[in-house]
Amino acid sequence: MTPKRGLITDTFKVVKKARRGGKRDKSPSPPVAEPEPPQLSEREKDLQELKKFDLDWKFGPCTGISRLQRWERAALHGLNPPQEIKDILLKESTDPEYTQSLWRDYPL
Repeated sequence: MTPKRGLITDTFKVVKKARRGGKRDKSPSPPVAEPEPPQLSEREKDLQELKKFDLDWKFGPCTGISRLQRWERAALHGLNPPQEIKDILLKESTDPEYTQSLWRDYPL
């Protein structure tokens, strides 16, 4: 038979460390105020919506055509593209940032 094995505390003396300074009354820290997100301009909001439209593949590919052409093609095929996208595109029909997709600078 093997001898009964004891606990490690049987061999080594348990020593508790003394706390420094004892208990202190800490006042709770004030809650951290969350910074408000920056307000986006009308242009930034519009471009953000157009970017979402570019990234949504349910309206078909968008390389090689303008956003308005893509919107019209999606409507022709019954894919129900958002009307607000068309409104944005018609409002800013001359600005290339509005009319061209995200991938306008990449050749096919």
